[in-house]
Amino acid sequence: MNEHAAHTYKQQQVNTASPAKMVFMLYEKTLSRLQEAINAIEKNDIQGRCNANSSAQELLAHLSNTLDMDQGGEIAANLEQIYMHCLVRLMDVDRHNDASAAEEVITLLKPLRDSWSELAEKSEGELRQAMMSAQQPQPAQANASGSGSAYPGTTEKTEEPQPPKSGVSISA
Repeated sequence: MNEHAAHTYKQQQVNTASPAKMVFMLYEKTLSRLQEAINAIEKNDIQGRCNANSSAQELLAHLSNTLDMDQGGEIAANLEQIYMHCLVRLMDVDRHNDASAAEEVITLLKPLRDSWSELAEKSEGELRQAMMSAQQPQPAQANASGSGSAYPGTTEKTEEPQPPKSGVSISA
């Protein structure tokens, strides 16, 4: 696949992602950048380490800045503390060329990434279910005689129509 097609595909994924999927993708990118920083430290690639670590810091700052402190309550406050701790530790990556600081941040972020992955899969599954439910033909209405069948003289039972299930709305 050429570079332009890969970029277009990635852009499409971002443009169509649910809020939970977007947060998951931010965690994935952050973890990827941290691994790049660790690899650069191992190769003594100072510029590569600096670039990857800086990118990871920007992603964490974005995650922190998008927290809804009013609606998020204690969870948002705890996430903010985690992000701030991670940002402080990532300063050590550059200051001391310290791969262990990046590894610590990876250890803190992986469970959060995994949780958002589960939430994104669940919300996408519920959305698919709602869409499929909305596309199914509606059962025939009972006739005036109340026999439960659209045809007089038959005793076919029809199920009560169920309202479609709604998707989950998540703000990050």
